[in-house]
Amino acid sequence: MPIEIKELHIKINVNGNEQSNISQNKKPEDKMDHFIKACVEEVFNIESRKKER
Repeated sequence: MPIEIKELHIKINVNGNEQSNISQNKKPEDKMDHFIKACVEEVFNIESRKKER
C-alpha cells in the first residue's frame, strides 16, 4: 500500500557567509539568479511528480 504525504513542512536557515554550493567568485546577483532558477526548477519537478500520481 503506497503512502501519501498530504502536508510537508520544510524549515531552512539562510545565512549570507556560510558554506554554499555556489562558487564564491560570482557576483551576488549571479548567485541569486542561480538560486532562483534552481528553486523554480525544483517546483516544476514537484508539480510534474504530482501529475504523475
